[in-house]
Amino acid sequence: MGKELTLQQAGVILQSTERTKREQVYRKIAERRSKDNVVLDELFSTLISLRHQVALNADMQNFRDYMFKSYGRFDYTPQDCFNFHEAIASEVVPILNDLSLERKQQLKVPDLRPWDKAVDPLGREPLKAFENGKDLTEKSIESFKRLDPFLGQCLSIMKEMGHLDLESRKGKAPGGYNYPLSEIGVPFIFMNATSTMRDMTTIMHEGGHAVHNFLTKDLPLADFKSPPMEVAELASMSMELISMDTWDIFFPNAEDLRRAKREQLEDIIETLPWVATIDQFQHGLYENPNHTSEERTQLWNNVLARFSDSVTDWSGLEANRDTMWQKQLHLYEVPFYYIEYGMAQLGAIALWRNYKQNNQKGLQSYMNALKLGNLTTIPEIYKAADIKFDFSRAYIKELMDFVKEEYVRI
Repeated sequence: MGKELTLQQAGVILQSTERTKREQVYRKIAERRSKDNVVLDELFSTLISLRHQVALNADMQNFRDYMFKSYGRFDYTPQDCFNFHEAIASEVVPILNDLSLERKQQLKVPDLRPWDKAVDPLGREPLKAFENGKDLTEKSIESFKRLDPFLGQCLSIMKEMGHLDLESRKGKAPGGYNYPLSEIGVPFIFMNATSTMRDMTTIMHEGGHAVHNFLTKDLPLADFKSPPMEVAELASMSMELISMDTWDIFFPNAEDLRRAKREQLEDIIETLPWVATIDQFQHGLYENPNHTSEERTQLWNNVLARFSDSVTDWSGLEANRDTMWQKQLHLYEVPFYYIEYGMAQLGAIALWRNYKQNNQKGLQSYMNALKLGNLTTIPEIYKAADIKFDFSRAYIKELMDFVKEEYVRI
């Protein structure tokens, strides 16, 4: 290809309908990542050692227990996380397996390989949600405005103030986030958009965080404006689902719209097991701070196997699979910040279910919950949204049954 691309730009090519091109790019990405594997592994070993010492200095048994106190996790325990892992393995992974098997059959390939996971299985070109950063901005504002004028106003204010840095470019840091600015009350959104559907859902996600900031900006203390992460991610993930009602702005073609909505639900089915993977891996890491690099790799593969589909063939790619965890920045930068995505995803499904039953009431419950900021407990905030803070297998089955029903209905 002979062209230098960011990882985000290269990732778009994994949606190409040409299998040889997908494999070539996948291997290029893996080759580039492999150049830093040893350095990243050594860095992580140092981090674990230092973090364990921090825990010991604070008279804690391990860094996991230290971080639960540091994060103020008074509303759930490590055992609740283990219950979440069990429920995801039981109720979501079988659905993930079914989707992977269906993908293999639709692609008509002898083996489903990692570079086959992002392409459309029916051979259609990747969905294109927008042309450029300006187009993404205008369509996102209109999408929010159609849900509720206040929501559209939030993004419009950010646009006018130059608080939207959306497009990917060389030298730009990876990832995407919404950053609150407490003094003025208007947040800032940073992301790396290229034109994909995932970029579109990213701004829906970060836009949910932004709305949260606007709804709490008049609370008297800064700490009141900073909600628990389980609530912050509820704001963003719920917006991804609620906004589907206005996605025809991005996909005027009915079949493209149907495909986009289905891909969104497939993403949920993939996200929940990945969240469980990263979270269980972290529990294992800090319960065993003296693990060698080889033992850490074994731990990773054991956890990954529990939450991955059994269809994908990793033959010849074992080294790449062994270090997949290194691409998850949270492990390095914000340890134990990841389970929140899973908890909030479940809450978002429940909130979306309410919205489907009554749009106005569902949206009002969403905003009622966000207005509480950090003024009360997580279960009480979820209750204000008319949903439950529950990780039981029965409740997760109930929510996943709803997702499956919607997937078929779309």
